[in-house]
Amino acid sequence: MNGPEPSGAYDDHEDDSGLGGPDHGDEPGPGPGRSPRIPMPRASVEDNGLPLPAPPPPERPVFDHPVLKSLLGAWALAACSVEEATAVEEHLGSCGACADEARRLREAVGLLQRPESLDLDPGLRTRVLEACLDRRPPRIPVPEWAAAYDAETARLDALLQDFGDAEWHAPVRLRWFHGDEATTRRTTVAGVIAHLLSVDGLVAVALGLDDPLGEVPSARPTPAERTEAYWRASHFPPTRAVRAPWREQSHNLVRTVSFTGGGAGRMPIPYGDFDLPLHDAMLDRAFECWVHAEDIADAVDYPYDPPSPRHLHRMIDLAARMLPTALAHRRQAGLAAPAHHRHLVAAGEPGRSLRLEIEGSGGGEWLIPLDSPAAKGSAEHEVAHVALDGVEFCRLAAGHVPPQEAAAGQVGDREAIRDVLFAAASLSRM
Repeated sequence: MNGPEPSGAYDDHEDDSGLGGPDHGDEPGPGPGRSPRIPMPRASVEDNGLPLPAPPPPERPVFDHPVLKSLLGAWALAACSVEEATAVEEHLGSCGACADEARRLREAVGLLQRPESLDLDPGLRTRVLEACLDRRPPRIPVPEWAAAYDAETARLDALLQDFGDAEWHAPVRLRWFHGDEATTRRTTVAGVIAHLLSVDGLVAVALGLDDPLGEVPSARPTPAERTEAYWRASHFPPTRAVRAPWREQSHNLVRTVSFTGGGAGRMPIPYGDFDLPLHDAMLDRAFECWVHAEDIADAVDYPYDPPSPRHLHRMIDLAARMLPTALAHRRQAGLAAPAHHRHLVAAGEPGRSLRLEIEGSGGGEWLIPLDSPAAKGSAEHEVAHVALDGVEFCRLAAGHVPPQEAAAGQVGDREAIRDVLFAAASLSRM
């Protein structure tokens, strides 16, 4: 048909030239003094307002059966990469032979790993306190000679915190030496805590605190007499209720000796037929707390570690200092060889001695005078040498290891060695 050309054809022509858009109508094109229009690209399918599609995921590696089977060991040890672990686990769902092998490998790995306890470490409290006190010393510090008691009562309290009725009534056999004979007494976990409560009461009374026994018939009761009195006064066997008074008393003891300061360390504490200065009595109570905590842990089949080396050394030192007196008491009772009169010396003078060498953490060497508690140990007059592990020596002093069975290295006078080992066992009591 004849006539003017449609405007749409012109628009398409302009669009193809790249000089104008599709809908400019009669708008003049470029001319003198005008800048050419910037060409606009055609709308694409992606510009319709919809989000751009996500890029395709990377291709996962493909493992064949021999490779997956070789990865089972690393998978059991949790040593595979994410891709390898995913591939192995998908394969186990479809391959019964590999699934059985994977199960056996996982069980073997479980046997290699030490089971971790869900209980808090009993030493955690001590470590946290030490870290805090290193940064900010306490206004009223615990005396060094009471630190072992504070630590051991805290460790035992941590052991007891989750005990149920079955554990509190678990049977425990207390062991000690009387003369040359091993002695035992059957009780329960609660009965052991009652024993510690009653004997710790010796220190409490001397410091002016309440006596857990109330009135005691004997003026100077022994630890065994106090324990028997407490057990008899109970209408029923001790239960978990005994933990609260024992815990409160131990806290009061530490608090009181801290307020009294280091000067009170020489205060005598009566133990029935002998006295101990307060600083030694607190070490003695720490030692017995540890020993009976091990008795309790054995009764409930729970692991229990020895004290820290610093505290263990102090306990060993106390036992070594008590050996000359214990040896003299055994000699008076006719249980040890008589002193060599030709070797008797004045108080404070050197005399025949046994070298006690304690190995391991907390160890050291002590020269034990043999013929008189007042004599001075002397390397020049050494007649025997005994070597023992530190924990083994403490268990000997607790009456838990017979002197004949103590794993000791021995050199020198056999009679002196025997007398000292039996004197160490005689330090034990209920």
